[in-house]
Formats: sequence, structure tokens, C-alpha cells
Amino acid sequence: MKTTLQLEELAMLVLGIYLFSLLSFPWWLFLALFLVPDIGMLGYLVNKKIGALTYNIFHHKGLAIFLYCVGIYLSNEHIQLCGIILFSHAAFDRILGYGLKYEKGFKFTHLGEIGKKN
Repeated sequence: MKTTLQLEELAMLVLGIYLFSLLSFPWWLFLALFLVPDIGMLGYLVNKKIGALTYNIFHHKGLAIFLYCVGIYLSNEHIQLCGIILFSHAAFDRILGYGLKYEKGFKFTHLGEIGKKN
């Protein structure tokens, strides 16, 4: 099942890359912004609950899709870009096993415990 989920996330990452290719931005910008959603980890400097909340906001595909759709509706490529970066980054993280976080700690995700052998 893990391989199936990773392949599904890979398909979503490829979709994000394709959607980016439809925008007028240079390719280096995708690479430059790709890790920006990880600023959500800064919430862990406050505590585990805030950390999980901020991380999950910056890695929520529903929010990413919403932003992308708002960007389409407003004909605003910058908002579309934000949605694409969030979506692509979240897919990449999930390929690596980093899912949405539970409040009990960073390594506890909806995909299982990070670092735990299955």
C-alpha cells in the first residue's frame, strides 16, 4: 500500500509541475519556492500544538487547491503559483512519508510515525 500511495503522490507532484508550466514564470522560481511551505515548521518553536497547526496549514492540499482556483477565478498567476507550490510541496513531502501532523509531536503523522519501520 505504501508504494501505491507514493505513486499517487508522485502523480500529484507531476500535475503540479505541469500546472506550473502553464504559468508565465521562469522554471528557477519553482525550484526557489519549492521549500517555502516548510516555514510552517517554525510553529514548533512555540509548542507542539501550534507547530502541528502551522505545519498542517502550509501542507494542506485542500488549501492549495482553493488558492489555485481563486487564482484562476481572479486571473491572478501569483495566487495560482502559491497554490501550485503548496500542492507540489505537500505531494513531495508525502512521497517521503511526511504527512499532516498530530499534536503529540512532529514525527506523528496521518501516514504513520516518521522513522518507524513498518
